Amino acid sequence: MGRVFMDPLDDPFAAVDAELQKYRMGAGIDAAIVDIHGEATSEKMAMGHFCDGRVSLVCGTHSHVPTADAQILPKGTAYQTDAGMCGDYNSVIGMDKAEPLNRFTRKVPGGRFEPANGDATLCAVYVETDDRTGLATRIAPLRLGGRLQQATP
Repeated sequence: MGRVFMDPLDDPFAAVDAELQKYRMGAGIDAAIVDIHGEATSEKMAMGHFCDGRVSLVCGTHSHVPTADAQILPKGTAYQTDAGMCGDYNSVIGMDKAEPLNRFTRKVPGGRFEPANGDATLCAVYVETDDRTGLATRIAPLRLGGRLQQATP
């Protein structure tokens, strides 16, 4: 988990580095994925560059909105700032709109958030890796169903 706007959390860079010291691609590890769950796109991007060449994919989560920056970083790690959510995009980040709108307009919680029940969109990231190195050879967004523009690799 990132820590920008999400304190108090331990240093995610030190935690990832410690794991990557124990498990290296090419030494019994065919592929490695880092999910950076955070608020700040800058922190997610920094994690991508920090892991570049050491993992197959770094992909962010938490903002619920798929970003348009799928790429392979210079040392071979696939990267996307946020994969997006799997849920109803005719909502407020997957929740029925009534209570979030009430909280934003009145600044007073009035009830529980309830999931939106419309057509869901599946958002994901498609990655192909090199069998020898585990590094990425291809990355593409994947979006199926629901309201967002469809994207298939």
